[in-house]
Amino acid sequence: MSEAFPHLLAPLDLGWTQLRNRVLMGSMHTGLEDRASDYDKLAAYFAERAAGGVGLIVTGGIAPSVRGWLAPFASKLSWPWEVKRHKKVTSAVHAEGGHICMQILHAGRYGYHPLSVAPSAIKSPITPFKPGVLSAAGVERTINDFVRTAAYAQEAGYDGVEVMGSEGYLINQFLAERTNRRTDDWGGSVANRQRFPIEIVRRMRAKVGKEFAIVYRLSMLDLVEGGQSWEEIVQLAKGIEAAGATLINTGIGWHEARIPTIVTSVPRAAFAFVTAKMKAEVSIPLVTTNRINMPAVAEQILASGQADMVSMARPLLADSHWVRKASEGRVDEINTCIACNQACLDHVFVNRRASCLVNPRACHETELTIKP
Repeated sequence: MSEAFPHLLAPLDLGWTQLRNRVLMGSMHTGLEDRASDYDKLAAYFAERAAGGVGLIVTGGIAPSVRGWLAPFASKLSWPWEVKRHKKVTSAVHAEGGHICMQILHAGRYGYHPLSVAPSAIKSPITPFKPGVLSAAGVERTINDFVRTAAYAQEAGYDGVEVMGSEGYLINQFLAERTNRRTDDWGGSVANRQRFPIEIVRRMRAKVGKEFAIVYRLSMLDLVEGGQSWEEIVQLAKGIEAAGATLINTGIGWHEARIPTIVTSVPRAAFAFVTAKMKAEVSIPLVTTNRINMPAVAEQILASGQADMVSMARPLLADSHWVRKASEGRVDEINTCIACNQACLDHVFVNRRASCLVNPRACHETELTIKP
């Protein structure tokens, strides 16, 4: 272990299991999740990051139902026969000594299809379809969809799930007055708007038991008009903790927000201060995120007590052995993410498989092999 990064490389005890370090590979859609025939490739992609030393991997978003799809026929886990393909992923990661959580993502009004639903019939500025309104029974059914998908993830061998409550997706849409105009038990007051995510976590914990991680991706900055206040976000964090979450992962900004959050011009660790502010409000471990791409930056965040873990997605696309190189004192060999987004996000937006401008093997591990 490198003496230069003692906080970054320290294990994190979750009670029933221990993560080998403080690096969380953040959720990132690759396109491999969407096709059953690509799960061998997806398993190899994640296994390579586990072999590279990542403490906890989070998959790209998996919908809990057809209505929660990001796009037609996108990734989903809502039937028992869909479990088998995920076992390839979990087995591959565990064989390399890693831990992995599956992200459950309901797109809500961000769904790029005519079956999308939301708390209110308010069209997103970045998608073409106006969503249908969830009835009260539909809300209950959607909560149960999240819980069922978590149970299937547990059956598939995942170490936990991440509930996507950030970036402007369905859960965020319930939380903000911007998108929630309901007058029933699921809208209006702050407590009513927060009922949806809290019930998801509470019922999920009751279903999966204690020895299964529930990571909640909390929008700590919405960055849109009509978003949540800081006081509301703190209240939600406390409610999520009480409902049984294991970790809270920081989310920054809705997808429709006009404030840059991940591009090259954003300073490194620009939003760690938000996670640090939340540290005073809850007792479960917090994960900070966005533009953390070098070990020294991550170490400083952890050493100063701003967070308990650091999340990085694109840096681990750029270099699958980022953690191992840091631990072996080979920082100068790290293939650094330049935050260009040209082969990762830009590919996914046009339904192409993700890759990386500085690492073309990313998501192509079974096809681009390195020979001696």
